[in-house]
Amino acid sequence: MTRNIKHLLTLFLFISISHAQKIDNMVSYRNINSNSYFRFNYENDYFAATDENYTQGYNLELVLESLEKNPINKLFFNPKASYVKYGLSIEHIGFTPNDYVSEAIQIGDRPFSSAIMLKSFIISTNLDKKIRFTSSFNLGLIGPGAFGKEMQVGIHEATGNKIPKGWKNQIKNDVVISYEVGYEKQLYRYNNLIALQVISNLKVGTLFINASVGFNTVFGIIDKPFSKIENTKGFKLYAYAQPAISMVGYDATLQGGIFNNKSPYTISSNNIERLTAQYNYGLILKTKTLYFEYSRSAITREFKSGNSAKYGGIKIGFTF
Repeated sequence: MTRNIKHLLTLFLFISISHAQKIDNMVSYRNINSNSYFRFNYENDYFAATDENYTQGYNLELVLESLEKNPINKLFFNPKASYVKYGLSIEHIGFTPNDYVSEAIQIGDRPFSSAIMLKSFIISTNLDKKIRFTSSFNLGLIGPGAFGKEMQVGIHEATGNKIPKGWKNQIKNDVVISYEVGYEKQLYRYNNLIALQVISNLKVGTLFINASVGFNTVFGIIDKPFSKIENTKGFKLYAYAQPAISMVGYDATLQGGIFNNKSPYTISSNNIERLTAQYNYGLILKTKTLYFEYSRSAITREFKSGNSAKYGGIKIGFTF
């Protein structure tokens, strides 16, 4: 128990500069038991029957043993005596106000914004201490260059929905550079039926400067993400739940880029909610080579004149 308290204290020390991202592909309950796999992660507020705030995001994720030679890996925290996976991904996220059809700026609502990033990451697991460290470096762009308008308009045209016309008021182009470190510790596990982990995530950069801490629990026919690969193969079906609290320092999707202050409309600093809560839950099915997930998320309002938001997602992966 004393050791677990120490881990919890460590998490709260991290809280000053961390943030839970929208698409979290590195948390333990999303573990894929292979050194080589591909996964497609897609999220959309359509799954929650809404069309505002976080409107959609996707992540194309590739893990390969050969990526151990990626020179970016030298930037990452990689403790000794760990089992390590190396990966690359492309991630895109988009946000809209409630009235996305109007061409006028929606004062008091969030601005249109989108960002695209290339992510290099590692997942390092200490098998003895049941600790999982994740590190990533993101390089990309926020603004029209991230083609958020083209993507949303194309989807709405294909599905016969109302066409968004307010993207001319979106956050202007600026660079995205961010570094992230995550920590996860397994506190309890009972056979292959239930497990409990505490989590924290550090994230600093030009897109987000935020802090989060929480826990996750899984129950069902569960996996062994803190064990060696050869001992964790087979059919798995389980649900998960993950509540988290975030302390917000900066959000470029609301406040605009750090270097470019020419955006036509942004949310002022004093209108940002500095403390938010988020709840993620879902169902995961895994076989020896395939991965399927359905997820749902809810988050409290992110700025004082805004509203709480809900969205969902699907994830499909395979090993090779």
